[in-house]
Amino acid sequence: MTVLDRRALNRALLARQLLLERRPGSASAVLEHLVGMQAQAQEPPYIGLWTRLAGFAAEELAELIRGREAVRIALMRGTIHLVTARDCLALRPVLQSGLDRQLTSTFGRRLEGLDLDEVSAYGRKLSDAERLTLGGLGTLLAERWPQYEPFALANVVRARVPLVQLPPRGVWGEGGLAVHGTAETWLGRPLATDTAPDTLVRRYLAAFGPATVKDIQAWSGLTRIGAVVKRLRPGLRVFQDENGADLYDVPDAPLPDPSTRAPVRFLPEFDNILLAHADRGRILTEEQRRLVFTRNGLIRSTVLVDGFVRALWRIEDGALVVEPLGRPLARRDRAAVEREGRALLAFLAPHRTDPEIRWA
Repeated sequence: MTVLDRRALNRALLARQLLLERRPGSASAVLEHLVGMQAQAQEPPYIGLWTRLAGFAAEELAELIRGREAVRIALMRGTIHLVTARDCLALRPVLQSGLDRQLTSTFGRRLEGLDLDEVSAYGRKLSDAERLTLGGLGTLLAERWPQYEPFALANVVRARVPLVQLPPRGVWGEGGLAVHGTAETWLGRPLATDTAPDTLVRRYLAAFGPATVKDIQAWSGLTRIGAVVKRLRPGLRVFQDENGADLYDVPDAPLPDPSTRAPVRFLPEFDNILLAHADRGRILTEEQRRLVFTRNGLIRSTVLVDGFVRALWRIEDGALVVEPLGRPLARRDRAAVEREGRALLAFLAPHRTDPEIRWA
């Protein structure tokens, strides 16, 4: 069985994440290829598409959100993702069991004795009648169930009802509070009825593979994926990593030569590439992970050099600040980081004429 080392897995991941070269294409097509993008904050999906797509303009994604062709909704691992309308309706039923389990593990004791179906139905009714924040929804629910915490009640609805965040939330240059409506009402279509995860697993492998069963579970928030992979195995490629674990893959997905050149890329907060595997060694070290993943749940913005995380970045007083991790960057790598950094600043602030880059 072919063994894929860290560098081979890295290049495969970069190719499938469109990070070896910017590709022409539409924002909606890339959203579907990536199976959505992490969207806890407003700007990361825009930066994530800019770093992957040739000629991407922020207004393209903003228009998808305004036009109800893309939505922000809790999906994989219960986190907010930006997905196309079609994926919203298809993926939410598949991932519902993971959302239910997360609700129970997080709020179980605080919900004892509560009829969750009744709360969900009432919460759906409220959300269809009025645009509400989660806090506002919790307050209204607590009027009916005063013995329960408003936050816990609101999360019952968030987990069991497909609530989408409505514009201007998520629109470039606008933003606003996260107010919600149900996906079915906002999109004018019902959820899909198929809950089998087979297609989801194949799509994950096409965007993030080759990967182990644990990787798929860590990304999706679902359990019992081993049985799904066993069912799909006759149609999959199987490799091994350097530790002897089986890696599964879809046929014909790219496996570039490990020596393939990887350009500098700036990744936004919460980028998919950092959150899609149980073993993140193909993109960063454990020591780097502790610096990138903060204690309060934030995933910091990073810089890839030769395909691996080598620095953090942030915008400070209008300047791009780059903070290397570990050993200093070589002179030519610093020059490449600055070139790509100037392009990033041109995207973030197109009218600024004096881009400033500082090294921390």
